[in-house]
Amino acid sequence: QVHVVESGGGLVEPGGSLRLSCAASGSIFSIYAMAWYRQAPGKQRELVAYISSGGNTKYADTVKGRFTISRDNAKNTMYLQMNSLKPEDTAVYYCNARTIKDIYWGQGTQVTVSS
Repeated sequence: QVHVVESGGGLVEPGGSLRLSCAASGSIFSIYAMAWYRQAPGKQRELVAYISSGGNTKYADTVKGRFTISRDNAKNTMYLQMNSLKPEDTAVYYCNARTIKDIYWGQGTQVTVSS
C-alpha cells in the first residue's frame, strides 16, 4: 500500500511560479514511477508530467519548457516546479504513484492562475 499527499498549491498571478510537492509513504520500494495530472473544471484529467524510478521524464506539450518534474528519493518526495504560469494552467493538480499492482492517487491541490 502506498499513500501520497500533495501540497504547495495556491493563487498566483500570470507569469508567476509555484512548486508542488508530493510526499509518498508506505511501500515506497514498490513504486516504479510517479506522475502529475491535472483536472480543470469541466475537463478530463490529463497527464502533466511523468518521472520513472530511473529519472526518465515526459511532459505534456502544453507545459514543456515551463514545468520541471523531479524527485528526491531520500525524502520520498516528488516535485513539480511550475514557471511562467498561465490562466489555462488553473486546475486541481494530482500526483500518483505507480506500482506493478496498482496506482495510488493523492487528494489533489488547487492551483489558480489569475490576476
